[in-house]
Amino acid sequence: MLVLGIDTACDDTSVAVVEDGSNMRSNIIWSQQKVHARFGGVVPELAARRHVEVITEVVREALAGAGVTLDKIDLIGVNCKAGLLRSVIVGVSAAKALAFAAGKPLLGVHHIEGHIYSNLLRHPDLEFPHVCLTVSGGHNLLVYVAGHGQYEILGRTLDDAAGEAFDKVAKLLGLGFPGGPIVDRLASEGDPAAFVFPRPMLDQPNYNFSFSGLKTAVVHAVRDLQQKGQALPVADLAASFQAAVIETLASKTMRAARERGVRTVALAGGVSANSLLRRVMAEETRRAGMRLVYPELALCTDNGAMIACLAYHKYRQGARSGLDLNALPNAPLG
Repeated sequence: MLVLGIDTACDDTSVAVVEDGSNMRSNIIWSQQKVHARFGGVVPELAARRHVEVITEVVREALAGAGVTLDKIDLIGVNCKAGLLRSVIVGVSAAKALAFAAGKPLLGVHHIEGHIYSNLLRHPDLEFPHVCLTVSGGHNLLVYVAGHGQYEILGRTLDDAAGEAFDKVAKLLGLGFPGGPIVDRLASEGDPAAFVFPRPMLDQPNYNFSFSGLKTAVVHAVRDLQQKGQALPVADLAASFQAAVIETLASKTMRAARERGVRTVALAGGVSANSLLRRVMAEETRRAGMRLVYPELALCTDNGAMIACLAYHKYRQGARSGLDLNALPNAPLG
């Protein structure tokens, strides 16, 4: 079964063709990084306009890369839940037009659920139940995955998501956008113990996250150094900030995994590409006798392949959408 997956949740226009839920025939990601870099973050209106400009070409490239034509596609899946509203509308409109023109079934799916399913593209043997940390610029969820489509949200961010905090700290330090990869690289040159930043909510019994206070602590450290006329030890600041984020994410994830008695922990979302998070989680799961899985780098960020994978499984379970499918900027998972 060939599924065409479309994702325009934020600033990446992505279309993929996936066969039988795991064989990735193509996965085209058209990045808007250069468009938004000078603003230090994504500008929603510009993102939506860029999606409109390139979506048709990205569909063509995905079909060509898979070596198929639209008439060979069995299902069109699209993110219709979660993301920037104007951006999501573009993807949904394109999917509905393709489904109508080609007479193909249509299925709208949840963007964050797509991230959870990104691991199935390379780990089709991923067992249930497991605990999945989905973490990026727009969301931060710790989820108990009991089975296909069966979720219990254990924790969520109460303010900034971890990826958003990375972007804001990178902007504060004049490092550029997107901040996550830049901070990750720079942190390898710094001392993670140079600054003592808080580990937000780590002493609380719940699994929720909060990173706005940590971001503010970095702001105060920078202003204090500037007021004293001292040069900013940017690498040390990056390393200390990153260490605080990763310790918080890893600690809560491992506590949830132990308390739920799972044998597998999964990472997903843009921040799952962070090298320190992967190293720390690999060591923690090894000590606990658990398996750790995470997507390849191209599947950590928003992509059409995860949408196609999710749509395949949802369709097999009987899910369907009509041409009245709507775009929703925020919808509950599950």
